[in-house]
Amino acid sequence: MSAFLHFEVMTESRKFPEGMRPLGGGEFTFKCHPGVSCFTVCCKNVELDLYPYDIIRLRTRLAIDSETFMRTHTELKKGSNPYFPTVILKLASTGKEKQCPFLNEQGCTVYEDRPTACRTYPLERAVDRRCASGQPEDFYFLTNHDYCKGHYEPQQNTVKQWLRSQHLEQFNQVNDRWAEVDTLFGSNPWKGEGSGGPKQQMAFMVCYDIDGFRTFAEAQRLVDHYRLNREHKKRIAGDDAELLKFGFEWLKDILGGRSSLVRR
Repeated sequence: MSAFLHFEVMTESRKFPEGMRPLGGGEFTFKCHPGVSCFTVCCKNVELDLYPYDIIRLRTRLAIDSETFMRTHTELKKGSNPYFPTVILKLASTGKEKQCPFLNEQGCTVYEDRPTACRTYPLERAVDRRCASGQPEDFYFLTNHDYCKGHYEPQQNTVKQWLRSQHLEQFNQVNDRWAEVDTLFGSNPWKGEGSGGPKQQMAFMVCYDIDGFRTFAEAQRLVDHYRLNREHKKRIAGDDAELLKFGFEWLKDILGGRSSLVRR
């Protein structure tokens, strides 16, 4: 089964996936539920990318630290970014096939905290960062795998309705920040260090080991190096997603990108 292709950033040209057109305000037919004959087929033999915010949600749901989650439930692969690895979900072996480790006979055991790809499906998202307004513009496409019978269910959806029903707003907001950092990584900001050098290891910790980054940030008093108001510091101290977003901006600052942080 092919991977979910659900999030693409356009930085050079508006090139949509071959044979696909943006849905815009149009409707599409889809519903997934235990009654469809293909229920949970998409959870098996799939290559599923995990983004930094996905890791936070899953490790919080499982009540384990981020390092344990990464070691137990993820693998690294060489993806579209030649200078930074892609994190994918490690599948569990069940005889002849492999499946999501969070799947049981009733379905998804982490449904409320499922990754971006799972909650976006059957849509794919592309983000154009070259808009004249300076604000990224996103586009959604309908994918249709042969095995998926949810497309034959009589439920009409618009993109806005789907995003709202799948609670994608927070995921998309943080993933957009991640895409900016990943684009910076694609420019090879660790020239001379090679793969796995100290800067890349630091970047990987910020993105995928939020507990390790919190320990580091507190020890180095990172937030005190920047002009942040008291409320912002409070959010960073108490919310892992806010710490992650701060970490993204910090990486842009130390790696030569355009950061929103202002140094003291």
